[in-house]
Amino acid sequence: MIVGGGPVGHRVAERLRHHGHAGPVTLLDAEPGPASYHRVLLPSLLDGSLTPADLRLPDLPGVGVRHGVSAAGVDRRRRQVRTTEHDRIPYDTLVLATGARPHLPPVPGLRDAAGRPLDGVTGLRSLADAARVRGAEVVVLGGGPLGVETAAALRRGGRNVTLVHPGPYPLDDRLDAEAGALLTRRLAGLGIGLELGRVAAEVLPGKLVLDDEWLLGWDTLLCCTGVRPRTRLAEAAGLAVRTGVLVDAEGRTSDPAIRAVGDCTEPAGSLAAGWEQAEAVARSLAGRPAPYGLDARHRPVFRLRVPGLTVGALGGAGAGDDADAGGEVVTYRDPARGRYARLAVDAAGRLSSAVVVGLPHALAVLSQLYGTGAPLPESRLALLLGRAAPRPGRGPDLPPEAVVCRCNNVTKAALATAWRAGAHDPGALAEATRATTGCGTCAEEIRGLCREFAEGTP
Repeated sequence: MIVGGGPVGHRVAERLRHHGHAGPVTLLDAEPGPASYHRVLLPSLLDGSLTPADLRLPDLPGVGVRHGVSAAGVDRRRRQVRTTEHDRIPYDTLVLATGARPHLPPVPGLRDAAGRPLDGVTGLRSLADAARVRGAEVVVLGGGPLGVETAAALRRGGRNVTLVHPGPYPLDDRLDAEAGALLTRRLAGLGIGLELGRVAAEVLPGKLVLDDEWLLGWDTLLCCTGVRPRTRLAEAAGLAVRTGVLVDAEGRTSDPAIRAVGDCTEPAGSLAAGWEQAEAVARSLAGRPAPYGLDARHRPVFRLRVPGLTVGALGGAGAGDDADAGGEVVTYRDPARGRYARLAVDAAGRLSSAVVVGLPHALAVLSQLYGTGAPLPESRLALLLGRAAPRPGRGPDLPPEAVVCRCNNVTKAALATAWRAGAHDPGALAEATRATTGCGTCAEEIRGLCREFAEGTP
């Protein structure tokens, strides 16, 4: 049984069937709608570029999905889940994929006397949250990835948007100062108001008071200020929990019959890390142990999902910092054209980390090189300028399970399957797999794979 119908819970169910698990699989999805959906694409609803139907995750043949049903409790001794419909469902293995909830900051006035968010205040974690965004004036709190992507989408949709962020520039936990300055300039050029180095002091109906008493008017106050793991079910069941549910590399909790994956776990990570977790759990439960551990395999790759704006960071905090002993740091600056890159390369010529702005081709190739651990071409400048990309089929060999389209979780294997079925160009692959239909930042990689597939048998 899987509790949670978000992208990671959905992925566990899909991979269980893929790896040959023949027993019954039940998925409880608390969302009332007819299908699971991809939360990472919610900002695209705000500019009208996608509809709720576009966010649908694929159907799960052979999986019993119960929409609008939540788990109310777990009886570990009897191995049963008690649902909100007052029935009890037995399990052999339980997988918790309960996700996370939006964190609303403790700003005076943000909540009413009953503890509910003030009318017009919302996070952005569900279709219902997106539907609550109203009016022409929107203030976005938080300059992380969701805050920036949301502000840009709202502006594309014609709304007046102000982004409030306490850091010196948006994405300050991922970018260095030069990249941050370029991003700030581009966001301002889109018409987004930026209040940087500022914090919310008080919320009034239709007004936000900043720390210097400056007032911002709003019809919607959108809080993109982080999430907190949903651990109530795990805690009530007596599982080991700190910030999230404690798990090992194959998702095992303190109860050997219960696994946990995704945002509800500790250690937690990006959606890509959650997919890797789901893959490891599904392989383990299907009797096909993962060929790698989570901690050893996952290499953080971040790409901003804003059409026409290339911003990426490879590696964790401090991406692009100085290289290790024996390595090198490569810096490319072209501020007039809004282009910048800083690469940390180890002594073996492999990419340790990077920050890239305004260089889409370079970001696509660097992401592949970083993901596979392959060495960089000798000419670093030619690589950054798109003149020395590894020749398709002879460069880094992406493994079949590598995720190429991160918005829609499309792997290289899925693209190869679609190619063999007759999808022989990027448009046909998009129609068959939905690759490139999210933020579009994987388009260069898809074109490269088309060339690779055309040269040989995928």
